[in-house]
Amino acid sequence: MVVVQVALASVSVSSRHWGAERGRGVVRCGIAEASGEPAPMGQKTKYNDGVFAKAFMTLFARKIEKFGRDIDDKKGWLDYDYDYESFVQVSKSAMQGRNRLQQQQVVRLVLLSMLPPGAPAQFRKLFPPTKWAAEFNAALTVPFFHWLVGPSEVVEVEVNGVKQKSGVHIKKCRYLENSGCVGMCVNMCKIPTQDFFTNEFGLPLTMTPNFEDMSCEMVYGQVPPRFEDDPASKQPCLVDFCKSFNLSPNCPKKRKKSNFFVTFSIWLFFVFFCVK
Repeated sequence: MVVVQVALASVSVSSRHWGAERGRGVVRCGIAEASGEPAPMGQKTKYNDGVFAKAFMTLFARKIEKFGRDIDDKKGWLDYDYDYESFVQVSKSAMQGRNRLQQQQVVRLVLLSMLPPGAPAQFRKLFPPTKWAAEFNAALTVPFFHWLVGPSEVVEVEVNGVKQKSGVHIKKCRYLENSGCVGMCVNMCKIPTQDFFTNEFGLPLTMTPNFEDMSCEMVYGQVPPRFEDDPASKQPCLVDFCKSFNLSPNCPKKRKKSNFFVTFSIWLFFVFFCVK
C-alpha cells in the first residue's frame, strides 16, 4: 500500500511546488513531535497532515478499497476525511483472505490503475537504468513520499562497486509504525514496490526494512534479492506491535504457521493409526 511510489514517479518530470519544510536534506513531513523527529520505538509518532497528504491518502485508499473486505464505513470520492489510520485499515482489509502473492498482485493492480496507458514504457525511455536515473528517483522519493513513510533523506550507497547518491534512508517508516505488521510491510509495500520499479519501470530497486527500529533503506539501481533469499521473508511477527497478531484469519504469517501445525497433526494422526 500504500503503497507506492509509482504514481508520483510517473509525473516526476513535471515541475511542481514540493511545499516541504527541509532541514539538512531531510523532509520533516509534518511531524508534530516537539523534537521534529519520529518518536522512539514503542511510541507512536504524531503528524500534522495537510491537504496534500490527505489528498494522496484518499486517492490511494479509494483504489485499494475496491479490493477490500468488510469495510463498514465507505466514503465518497469527494470525502477527504481519510486520515492515516483509516488508510492503513483499508490496506489491511485488502489483505484478508489473500495469500502473499495475491496481496502483492493487489498492489500491482492499484499502481497500474494510477498510471495512464503506456506509462511504464515511457518511464523506461525517460529513466533508463543509469546512475543519474537512480539518483534522480531517490531525490524525488524524499519530498513526495513523506506523507507515506515519514521523514527520509538521500544517502550515498555503493551499487556494483560505484558510489552514488541513490539511497534513501527512512528514519522510522510511518506505514510500518502504524500497522505494526511485518506482512503488510513485506507484501503490501516492499516486494510489490521493488517488483514494480524493477520489472515494470526497468529501474532496479531494493528496499531493506529494519524491524528493530522500523527504519528502511531504499537503494535505486540495486537489483533486489529473490524472495526466498531476502531476510525480510523470514522475519517473524512483531508481537508487541501487531494489532492483528491474535486475529489469525488476518495474519498471513500466523495462517501459514497454523496450516503447518494442522498438516503436521494430520500426518501424526495417520502415522499413529498406520503403526497400530
